[in-house]
Amino acid sequence: MKTIDKILNRMKRDGPVTAKMLADELSLTTMGVRQHLQGLEEEGLVDFQDIKAKVGRPTRHWNLTGKGHRRFTDRHGELIIQMLDSVEEIFGTDGLSQVVERRENQTFEQYQQAMATSADLREKLEILTTLREQEGYMAELHQDGDSFVLVENHCPICHAAKRCPSLCKSELAVFQRLLGAEYQVERNEHIIAGERRCAYRIQKM
Repeated sequence: MKTIDKILNRMKRDGPVTAKMLADELSLTTMGVRQHLQGLEEEGLVDFQDIKAKVGRPTRHWNLTGKGHRRFTDRHGELIIQMLDSVEEIFGTDGLSQVVERRENQTFEQYQQAMATSADLREKLEILTTLREQEGYMAELHQDGDSFVLVENHCPICHAAKRCPSLCKSELAVFQRLLGAEYQVERNEHIIAGERRCAYRIQKM
């Protein structure tokens, strides 16, 4: 992977980052990283914000622009939207709802089968995170006290979800069905709502 792609992926996964942080992680000089960042800025893929520090000069934090986020394209986004439009035009809203429901059930069955031998909640969520990562969601799992947070830094069906919000509701429903009534699944951050990522908090009821 090229250095600029590593830089963009780092911002996509973790948000704003400094040149020093990137230099340390990529084993490059800070000057070299700044040159890459300047090139990306000229392309309109990144911009920066100077954040005042307690001591010394402000720290420059770099992040993706809208154009930078769009570099991580949806999988066949326009084609999917055209298909959704066609389904709704031919079969009506009920037909579209059936398509979404069918996708939800297929996804649930696939995930459920993968988790069949899971011993506990953590193992289930680790498998779920791996599955979502393989599907292009840039997924990560974190423990926060007694609860877990599943983070998705990218949505490969974002365009389709904007056209058909029930796809997002369906994905949340899949997670809840997988874990059962014993656990609460709550989406606290949402890409469609303009946030950088989607984040799901999972905790015992």
